[in-house]
Amino acid sequence: MLTKDFDYNLPECLIAQNPLEKRESCRLMHLNQTNRTIEHKYFYDIIDYLNKDDILVLNDTKVIPARLLAKRKTGACVEVFLVNPTGVENQWETITKNAKRVTEGEILTISDDFSAKLIKKVESKDKELPKFIFELNYKGNDIYKVLEKYGSIPLPPYISRKAQEEDKKNYQTVYAKKEGSVASPTAGLHFSKELLEKIEQKGVKIAYVTLNVGLGTFLPVKAEKIENHTMHYETFSIPKETADLINNKKGSIIAVGTTVLRCLEAVYQKHGKIIETTDKTNIFIYPPYKIKSVDKLITNFHLPKSTLLMLVSAFCSKEFILDAYSCAIDNNYRFFSYGDSMFIDK
Repeated sequence: MLTKDFDYNLPECLIAQNPLEKRESCRLMHLNQTNRTIEHKYFYDIIDYLNKDDILVLNDTKVIPARLLAKRKTGACVEVFLVNPTGVENQWETITKNAKRVTEGEILTISDDFSAKLIKKVESKDKELPKFIFELNYKGNDIYKVLEKYGSIPLPPYISRKAQEEDKKNYQTVYAKKEGSVASPTAGLHFSKELLEKIEQKGVKIAYVTLNVGLGTFLPVKAEKIENHTMHYETFSIPKETADLINNKKGSIIAVGTTVLRCLEAVYQKHGKIIETTDKTNIFIYPPYKIKSVDKLITNFHLPKSTLLMLVSAFCSKEFILDAYSCAIDNNYRFFSYGDSMFIDK
């Protein structure tokens, strides 16, 4: 299958640059696969499509303020983007802008009490993601508190404005708990605490997984044939309570976002059922792959030629999805991270 088969034309004005004031007031496109019907609703209507004993699975990862602005002794600015801890104390794998002249051992200043020392420049075949290893030096023993003070939220590249302080709240789900992502599981941004309470009151069970979203989520597929594309690994964990709930289900399993779907499908593919586990995955889902772990999907509208659009086209049919995207454009839906939502039903 060709990458160009998943392309579509999107007017730039439909790329959402800011969130709505109320999370659940975004629009919701409901796709019924059996009848091939499309309904236009608002996200707070999602409760009408959920039934008693359904299991709503959320990704409780928390986005870290991973973007740091540092200075060389020359006064030149260097952007240090934290991606993953290396496993060595205080050392992080990073993507770094304006760092060609930075030498190994050089110390960059972030603040009076926070600095970054370049340990190593790593050879990488991926020009989109050149790797640097930095050692972070700071006061205290909680890097996430330090990042909260000095870092900024790494908004996706299609949001043209600079990240603001309020993005630290807006680009985070209301149930985010476990730090580790550099991008938000954006399908979950539409839930407010009040809406989740109403959903639980209806008898819907809520379960959690944690998948730390990596930078690979932003990268386009450059290979002509999609099977030649390689996904980046992402770490995840599934607690025992979630595995038990899913394996003893009475209703439908509803994944909130492609990250949840990838997590559950990777485990199901490996073990034949959902188990308590901590692992990593680079699973790449595209047609004609048949998804077995999830019955229904809540998701946002995704970039042209992206792995996420390919995944959704495996869950539904590519033709129906592209028809729905065309319909969304005609009806001025807002696209991508801060945009509107889609619910794919049976």
